[in-house]
Amino acid sequence: MAIAKNIMVQGTASSVGKSIITAALCRIFLQDGYTVAPFKSQNMALNSFVTAEGDEMGRAQVVQAEACRVAPSVLMNPILIKPTTDKTAQIIINGRVFKNMSAEEYHKIKPDIKGIVMGAYNSLSRQYNIIVIEGAGSPAEINLRENDLVNMGMAEMADAPVILVADIDRGGVFASIVGTFVILNEEEKARIKGIIINKFRGDIELLKPGIAAVENIVQVPVVGVIPYMKINLEDEDSVTERFTNKDNDNEITIDVVRLPRISNFSDFDAFNIHDDVSVNFVESAREIKDPDVIILPGTKNTIDDMAFIRENGIEEKILEHYRKGRPVIGICGGYQMLGNTIEDPSGVESSMKMIDGMGILNMKTVMSNDKRTLQVAGEIITDAGIMHGLKGEKIKGYEIHMGGSFGVKSDDGLCRVQSGIDGTVIGNVVGTYIHGLFDSAEFTRGLLNNIREIKGLDPLENMKTFSANKEMELDKLAEAVRNNIDLKKIYNILYDDNVACC
Repeated sequence: MAIAKNIMVQGTASSVGKSIITAALCRIFLQDGYTVAPFKSQNMALNSFVTAEGDEMGRAQVVQAEACRVAPSVLMNPILIKPTTDKTAQIIINGRVFKNMSAEEYHKIKPDIKGIVMGAYNSLSRQYNIIVIEGAGSPAEINLRENDLVNMGMAEMADAPVILVADIDRGGVFASIVGTFVILNEEEKARIKGIIINKFRGDIELLKPGIAAVENIVQVPVVGVIPYMKINLEDEDSVTERFTNKDNDNEITIDVVRLPRISNFSDFDAFNIHDDVSVNFVESAREIKDPDVIILPGTKNTIDDMAFIRENGIEEKILEHYRKGRPVIGICGGYQMLGNTIEDPSGVESSMKMIDGMGILNMKTVMSNDKRTLQVAGEIITDAGIMHGLKGEKIKGYEIHMGGSFGVKSDDGLCRVQSGIDGTVIGNVVGTYIHGLFDSAEFTRGLLNNIREIKGLDPLENMKTFSANKEMELDKLAEAVRNNIDLKKIYNILYDDNVACC
């Protein structure tokens, strides 16, 4: 079987748009008739997903797989690093927990896992026409160059040409491009075949002299200038504009607590298809004004984040909201915080062995070394409280958590899935271990209509699904990128010849 052609997307820094450009190229190549897969050897993110096989991988590669219209596979992201503290992280290899390690410990084992990375890449390469590889951070991080397996090290291993992405919106775009080239060695510079300037606003004519000057300095062409776009696709990690945008203009306002170690904040992207909803991420008590719903999201360190919300007054704001009979929802770690106690006797996540929860739900959580990762599907089994009229609604999602919660009565369960009863509903308080729950559009519209009823508003019909909306966003992204890059040059870089393409 033929080996796939490849192209790699690297960036001058984190959050310049590597993931989104990778997704765009994946969809463009697919539209042009190729079979395509994304690949990122090593991803550091708390936004993760569980595949049909129960493997855990980075969320960005899931979106890129969706851009390719293929099922997400852990082959697309064989190494996932999930920070637990400022100095340690959980290392996930081929979708399964390896161990918690410090940065120093992890760097020592890098030479041993290069074979795992290339095994995954080579497997994909035998199945697809094109592999679009994404880097991480910047290739100019010279302190990390030894044994690198995600930037120029990966480009060398896969013998991939590189497109360098730079973000003009943050300023200093030309300096960031030139600075990257200055730091790289000659072999690495030679791998960079094109530059994309991303997030441009303004008159392109005013930019052209700068483009000509930087091309003269680095001797590499700028192959595209991508306009600043509002695209509703999941972000890779916590470096996201979603956390800073505040919007209270819609009829329903949801405050999501931005925990220090927040995970899977993409759980709430599904609300964006509902035009009557505003979602705000809040990290202090003073930011919580008068929302209709407060959501406690997932976290990679439940105990330490419970201590955080207690110390800064967020817990009291949530309890005040609860005492008024207003909706509170906990997802995964947020669900655990609603109980009586959270215990971590083996130090799986925290150096603290135990902490009191909020005491809203009569349960305790005990962390363990076993990680539960599986996709789930089922139906709502209650009409209680905020779930009024939703019994029988179909839901699906996935679980990612260490340990479990005990003491909840089965009569108070939220839903029935393959493995049994999940979650709890007590009045207007809902807790669940299911990530992606709100992607089930009919269920979510019903939940939102119950909130509208509380506010004296008429119900709304749901006209969209999250998956259909995502398809539209991916097509919109691909069109914008296609219209603003030199696609012939991209194909020439990909095939290293003069290919007729478009």
